[in-house]
Amino acid sequence: MPIFAHKKTQKHMKAAIIGGGAAGFFAAINIKEMRPDISVTIIEKSTRVLRKVEISGGGRCNCTNTFANVRDLKHVYPRGHQAMKRLMHTFDNNDAKAWFERHGIPLTTQEDQCIFPKTQDSHTIINTFLNEARRHNIRIITNKTIDDIDQLSEYDIIVVATGGAQDPRAHQWLARTGHKTEQPIPSLYSLRIDDTALTSLAGTVAGRTKLRIADSKATATGTLLITHWGISGPATQHLTSQAARHLHQNSYSVPIAINWTGQSQQEAARQLQETIAAAPDKSLRNQRPCNLSRRLWEHIVSKTIPKTTTKWKDLSAKQQRQLVNTLTNDTYHVSGRAPHRDEIVTCGGIALSDISLPSMQSKLNKKLYFAGEILDIDGTTGGFNLQAAWTTAYCAALAISRTI
Repeated sequence: MPIFAHKKTQKHMKAAIIGGGAAGFFAAINIKEMRPDISVTIIEKSTRVLRKVEISGGGRCNCTNTFANVRDLKHVYPRGHQAMKRLMHTFDNNDAKAWFERHGIPLTTQEDQCIFPKTQDSHTIINTFLNEARRHNIRIITNKTIDDIDQLSEYDIIVVATGGAQDPRAHQWLARTGHKTEQPIPSLYSLRIDDTALTSLAGTVAGRTKLRIADSKATATGTLLITHWGISGPATQHLTSQAARHLHQNSYSVPIAINWTGQSQQEAARQLQETIAAAPDKSLRNQRPCNLSRRLWEHIVSKTIPKTTTKWKDLSAKQQRQLVNTLTNDTYHVSGRAPHRDEIVTCGGIALSDISLPSMQSKLNKKLYFAGEILDIDGTTGGFNLQAAWTTAYCAALAISRTI
């Protein structure tokens, strides 16, 4: 990690960080590490800081990803991938990993390439951030809402890191400075499917699914969880991230196709033929192809094959084709988002056309910098949103550190 020489300033500079979340703290700490002479204050509207970090990754904090399985950033950043590609030349996932380990946080990498603190506890990162803030004399003010830039007149530098906000009114004070906002809407959530045959399988996990929304290019692969209200899990959240605007424009009422095997129809048909050849006299419901769970397989059979057909050898050619179609193209209708508010990521925010890259400085007001989810950058599940927070915050801090 490069060390930058500190330039002497004509006056004691003051920086305000608006938002006490991941990006806000990361920007504040890095500003102080690069420029100890700058006075830094974090201003948070709620009573507690770092609340999203606390619940990230189910309380374990999926702080980044190896990106080993990412061939194109647009697959993990549906909005803002071109900006992220440029910004990660300055601070990428390897830099983030090194930063956390240098600050006393050992990390561990899962098989799916998600990276967590070795403690598997988000408070490890929270406590480190709070300790670093104290060590650098970063002032933290809570219960203070900023709704006009004039409230910040005493500060020379302002970093806006207020996170995602689905209420457009949260961006009104920035709109008054001339900044354009892409409509903020939910991303990364579960889907409601009103099908009792499906939801009766609540708790069932399908590990190799492929999801597709009709009339959309959005697809997703991975693990799917069937719930009491519909579907959830990484594959579902990846899909809702990719199709966030399409789903919103269609009032969350769209057809969806589930490929329970993750395979092509040809491969699924081949496995069916192998099952028939190996166990023609076995019960259709007891001999399961494609490594499906018993409950899920019975659901697929019941949906497709009459109860009078009980053995594999009794399947007609037409029934085999129907079974393959249900395995690889099982259709349902999405009737809304999950009944509880489980989404923690927002699609939309300050338009990137108003931001200078890689400095994160506003093109309209040179005092303003932006970091984190307030920007029109959002990622799929897997540590990519927190990586965007670290990357944009570090880039802002680096640019600020070079301010004379």
